[in-house]
Amino acid sequence: MSYVEVPGAKVPIRLWADPASVEQSAMRQLENVATLPWIKGLAVMPDVHYGKGATVGSVIAMKDAVCPAAVGVDIGCGMSAVRTSLTAGDLPGDLSALRSKIERAIPVGAGMHREALDPTRLYGFRDAGFGDLWERFDYVTDAVKYRRDRALRQMGTLGSGNHFCEVCIDTSGSVWLMLHSGSRNIGNELADFHINVARGLDHNQNLVDRDLAVFLAATPEMDAYRNDLFWAQEYAKYNRAVMMSLLKEVFRKEFRKAKVSFDREISCHHNYVAEERYDGMDLLVTRKGAIRAGSGDYGIIPGSMGTGSYIVKGLGNEKSFNSASHGAGRKMSRTAAKKRFSARDLAEQTRGVECRKDAGVVDEIPGAYKSIDQVIDQQTDLVAVVAKLKQVICVKG
Repeated sequence: MSYVEVPGAKVPIRLWADPASVEQSAMRQLENVATLPWIKGLAVMPDVHYGKGATVGSVIAMKDAVCPAAVGVDIGCGMSAVRTSLTAGDLPGDLSALRSKIERAIPVGAGMHREALDPTRLYGFRDAGFGDLWERFDYVTDAVKYRRDRALRQMGTLGSGNHFCEVCIDTSGSVWLMLHSGSRNIGNELADFHINVARGLDHNQNLVDRDLAVFLAATPEMDAYRNDLFWAQEYAKYNRAVMMSLLKEVFRKEFRKAKVSFDREISCHHNYVAEERYDGMDLLVTRKGAIRAGSGDYGIIPGSMGTGSYIVKGLGNEKSFNSASHGAGRKMSRTAAKKRFSARDLAEQTRGVECRKDAGVVDEIPGAYKSIDQVIDQQTDLVAVVAKLKQVICVKG
């Protein structure tokens, strides 16, 4: 489908979804975004739903301004995936032992490594810029400096909520490794700090929604936020890269006889800010629950823990600011999911997937999410499908 345009105060709201299907609370958030004086465009992805501070599935393009709540508190959250040389027939019939080895290699939930890892010693980790990340930590806001040790030991950890690590099989039988995580606690604390700073600035006092407080270009507050934001986005990128190296090492040891090899990794943020140019203007484009889908860009659009995921290639649609959805998107809140579903429901809906099936992750049940296939069908002008994957192992915190 193409987009539907809904009138907005300063700019139209371009929806890659049926307006009638968008919950009222999310639509009010979008309408509020469209009132911002600095806004130049607003695109909404088919996985749209209400979010804390700003709508999940929104792409906001502004001139000389950025809204920290429209990035979200998990700065740089995103996906990584890689195809292996293994096929479905190489996997054991009982996947529980393999799942346990993954969980031992990659701390989940609030867990962290006992000591900070040296990524340069990990299999397949080749990015030489990692050391510079920690040199630049000296220049982030003083409010989080005391978290350095924790941030070091959380590098290469999954977290909880909708973060996951998966083993998948595509329609041709190839085995893929996939994971979803972000900037962990350090990104959360940086986001909260700057959101609170923005709320107190004079130019934000008369906004229709104070959650949409912005920083303005050429101000000390904007400079400080951009510095910390881009640092946290790099941290998130390396966090996924370290986890992927750990996951590859599990597979190298487990499938030593098969001499497993790995294709080039695909990685993409979906909570972040980028400097991009549209209609002759240099803009700050905020994607919260959206990936970049420029022409030829590879991306990952995951479904819920029992329904499958997609590897896609961007089509470069500037009407969406070269963006696409970041996943299936929730259709009910975590609280509502816990009230409606039980652990038995979770076990039924994740049949055939080696994963947690207890009450602690009921809020992540597939029934709480939109149909990933329908979400993909709603953005055929944004991305082309490269591969469809189905989970066989899903690790959650």
